[in-house]
Amino acid sequence: MFTDTHCHLIAPEWQQSLPIILARAKAQKVSKLLVPSADATEWQSVLALKTLPEICAVACGVHPWFITEYWKNDVCLLQQFLQQHSDILVGEIGLDKSKKLPENVWQTQITCFETQLDLAKTYARPIMLHNVHATTAILNSIKRTQFQHGGIAHGFSGSPEEADLLIKQGFLIGLGALLLNPNAKKVRHLAQKLPENSFVLETDSPYMLPNGRNEPAKIVQIAEEISRLRNVSIIQLAEICEKNLAKLLVKILPH
Repeated sequence: MFTDTHCHLIAPEWQQSLPIILARAKAQKVSKLLVPSADATEWQSVLALKTLPEICAVACGVHPWFITEYWKNDVCLLQQFLQQHSDILVGEIGLDKSKKLPENVWQTQITCFETQLDLAKTYARPIMLHNVHATTAILNSIKRTQFQHGGIAHGFSGSPEEADLLIKQGFLIGLGALLLNPNAKKVRHLAQKLPENSFVLETDSPYMLPNGRNEPAKIVQIAEEISRLRNVSIIQLAEICEKNLAKLLVKILPH
């Protein structure tokens, strides 16, 4: 019934409990999962997950938090992975202007991001987009690289105007656990106003919920909140989101 379009199943804290996590998700009718990675050390592990029936797709990429001095070597390896696997997305990649990263790495972020956009363009893959206070820069990079394969703007918390600009570039908007915060008025308003064909659901688990455990089963709570905000049934919402995701994944998965 539901797909969690962004869950980090290879997180260290889940290595001993993954079967339980998957069973709890299935019990809540979260039947499919899309798994991103953060750097080259995770790629083999996420690829191995493709054998599980719950995994609808995986993504390999270099997240802006994990860019090292060896990132060019990582991107060369990413190219090999894309050549060998026709059914993987590129991600999680993007730009981050938060205080978590020093200003002196900004240009390296852009260069690494655009290099991965070029690969995604070459191999016609959608991307899993990380965006923190960087929509304008991301759109500039997309324009410079002429990337046109869209993807999912993961964990989006920007304005409706920013969302619209990304939607016009072929991105779906990932609505997630931030909606479970009653004070998150900006993203709650966004969830009400987004066009029906423009969004999917995600948890970003095990992250995003500092005061509680986050896992794919939480998709149901997120969906319930969105269905209330949009005044549609939970079944209608599930159908909308699954249809939106299918249109994206048809680009890489067998028909």
